[in-house]
Amino acid sequence: MPLKTIDIAQLKVQPHLLFNSQWALLAAGDFAAGHVNAMTIGWGALGTMWSKPFAFVAVRHSRYTFEFMERYNTFTLNFFPSQHHQALSYLGTHSGREGDKIAASGLTPQAARAVSAPSFAEAEIVLECEKIYANDLDPERFLSPEIQKHYPHQDYHRIYYGKIVQTAAVEAYIA
Repeated sequence: MPLKTIDIAQLKVQPHLLFNSQWALLAAGDFAAGHVNAMTIGWGALGTMWSKPFAFVAVRHSRYTFEFMERYNTFTLNFFPSQHHQALSYLGTHSGREGDKIAASGLTPQAARAVSAPSFAEAEIVLECEKIYANDLDPERFLSPEIQKHYPHQDYHRIYYGKIVQTAAVEAYIA
């Protein structure tokens, strides 16, 4: 089913379920230059920040995608139908440092509509983002002790805020 470019206000989703159950494929890099990487994420958010529609994603410094997030100014969030869950699982458990994991996943990277980072042909929703802020989590600021259990190796995430500059979705997600 083809994606339709829409205003972000038309996107009909349950953000918690998108990240927690459906997962997202975070992609960064420069598609035209052939320098891209992607990783599956289950932590993120959608909302409004500084009067702009935004998405935030969390990336550990140890991940190969971290290098792409640091080097490039854009990223995409790609959400897929359930039949691609196995490919997303593969992309979340293998490193692009060790080979072309995107090709091995069977998913098809393609040029995004407004940013240099790739999108994916099989996605049902694509959010194209420009980075506007990034900051490392500071464990001294954790207000709940249960947060620390996610960091047994003290490998804290960097949070990237991206202004959503383009939204595309299949008809089922359009209000």
